[in-house]
Amino acid sequence: MSEHVQGTTTPDTKPVKKRNETWEWIKSLLIAFVLALLIRQFLFAIFMVDGQSMVPTLQDRERLVVNKLVYHLHKPEYNDILVFKYPSDESKDFIKRVIGLPGDKIEIRDFKVFRNGQELDESFIAEPTGPTEKTFAVPDGMIFVMGDNRNYSKDSRDPQVGYVKDEEIIGRAEIVWWPFGNFRKI
Repeated sequence: MSEHVQGTTTPDTKPVKKRNETWEWIKSLLIAFVLALLIRQFLFAIFMVDGQSMVPTLQDRERLVVNKLVYHLHKPEYNDILVFKYPSDESKDFIKRVIGLPGDKIEIRDFKVFRNGQELDESFIAEPTGPTEKTFAVPDGMIFVMGDNRNYSKDSRDPQVGYVKDEEIIGRAEIVWWPFGNFRKI
């Protein structure tokens, strides 16, 4: 039977209890920090829209949750909005919409975009695509992307951006979380 009486303490139990409680807090904080790093590295990341190239879908300065795991499970699909490393300067990230996948032929003519001869239904764009008459053949391992604000977007039509390589893709934009009034799934 224990001789310890409730409500009494011995002089040496307080420091041990305090030390154990401090160690438990340190362990909890370290675990939370490691989990946050793992989530940030492999699952989700926060990005901010910088510029007008995705208007009206995304506004300048909106914050997004980007799913980094999704493209490890399957390839990008048409109309996905993805974040990728800017090919000419990998310290910058770009956000654009997937228009063409490997093997696709993308044509821009008569203020419209065609994929493999079919006009795209693009109710999400800000205005008709400028009068560029061009054709692009999307190579293997690459993706053709365009901003929704076509006439103010630096995208796959621009040689500085060009096609996006699979390894340059960071993830798919999933949610606008800031400002809170604009909270929505993309």
